[in-house]
Amino acid sequence: MCGIVGVVGKPAKDIILNGLTNLEYRGYDSAGIYLNDLNGNEYLTKAVGRISNLKEKLTPDEQGLVGIGHTRWATHGKQLLTMLTLTLMKLSVFT
Repeated sequence: MCGIVGVVGKPAKDIILNGLTNLEYRGYDSAGIYLNDLNGNEYLTKAVGRISNLKEKLTPDEQGLVGIGHTRWATHGKQLLTMLTLTLMKLSVFT
């Protein structure tokens, strides 16, 4: 079971983190966030554990008007960053 939160056209970072935090009660073991500022800067951050671990890894520079966040609940496999399916994808609409 996973949770996904996406934002287009607004400062995305805080909206996504709040959405992931609201899903956290379900017992997720890892999370990731992708942000794109539409000026050529892309950020992908992943963390094992609670959403607070993800928040700690993010820097103030990591901002975007487009973003997606993903949480993972390990129904199989270990709690590893490689198991988190959120990946950086270059979409032509953002480049």
